[in-house]
Amino acid sequence: MAVNSKKVARKSDLRQQFLAERKAFSANEVERRSLAIAELLYRGFVIHVANRLSSRYFHTFLPIVRQNEVNTWPIIHRIWREFPEITIAVSVTNPVNQSLTNYELTPEAVLIENRWGIPEPVANEQQQSDVSAVSSEQFGMVFIPLLAFDLHGHRVGYGEGYYDRFLAECHPDCLKVGLSLFDPVELIDDIEETDVPLNACITPERVFAF
Repeated sequence: MAVNSKKVARKSDLRQQFLAERKAFSANEVERRSLAIAELLYRGFVIHVANRLSSRYFHTFLPIVRQNEVNTWPIIHRIWREFPEITIAVSVTNPVNQSLTNYELTPEAVLIENRWGIPEPVANEQQQSDVSAVSSEQFGMVFIPLLAFDLHGHRVGYGEGYYDRFLAECHPDCLKVGLSLFDPVELIDDIEETDVPLNACITPERVFAF
């Protein structure tokens, strides 16, 4: 089992470490690792799990390119191509109440980067007929961004809590799947009650199930 050399650490230390390590990657390295994750996700996860889910709604994040996040577009395009019955949704961030509102993502969707560099679907009055809102309870699977994760399924994000609040609203049977460019650390030692654990996390080399 591949485990990161970092054994036990606090979220703030892991956040600083992995932000720096990820930013040091070249664009080619991010793409190489992202494609490996997409292939593992498809071969070892989606094709075995998708047909057993009660919901055909999947949520994914769209990558912040300047932060060297996992490129989820290969995953999205493959699902569109091979699982046309699955509806993919992505989030629009509301910084006022620190919440996520989810909208269906289609090949025709108009995307605009927000102030953090996150691509978001246009969801104004003129686009209401083309952009459909999806409630959190509808999702059967959620792909989650992260900076680090441990062997118990806990994750470190950017520290704002957007995804923990969103995941708490999802159906209890929803599969929560992290996507990580790095191997896990052994233990994150300052987990809080509001932290929602992962069911699985996929790295370029393997699928970790919790």
